[in-house]
Amino acid sequence: MEFRKSKRNSRSVFVNVTSFIDVLFVLLLFFMVSTTFVNQPAMSLDLPKAVHSQGTRQPAIIVYVDQNGGVRLNDEPVNDALLDSALRARLATSEDKAVVLKADSRVSHGTVVHVLDIIKGAGVVKLTIATQPTS
Repeated sequence: MEFRKSKRNSRSVFVNVTSFIDVLFVLLLFFMVSTTFVNQPAMSLDLPKAVHSQGTRQPAIIVYVDQNGGVRLNDEPVNDALLDSALRARLATSEDKAVVLKADSRVSHGTVVHVLDIIKGAGVVKLTIATQPTS
């Protein structure tokens, strides 16, 4: 005897997932485009706290001063002469001529003033000293 299944009883379920995949790709693209990444230097800074701290737009030129007095320009270690010449070169192509100074809270005041003097001498128009808000 031969048994055959009738075609009426053997229904196959087919779920069309094309539109679901399209929606997932659109969401993935949206999150990839809208996500911002903050580039932090290789050093760890403890920024000073301020009650009236406010956020600013991140410019392309950032000067870091670590707790030992080491200076970095956009994550590149520099000395005084190199900081001045590199700042002048970057400010020549910068539109707003803005610099953010991120100095560790444990750095001596004299070191910060010395770096500020070099920055202002290079021709910076807008200078921001980075702080973190108090909790």
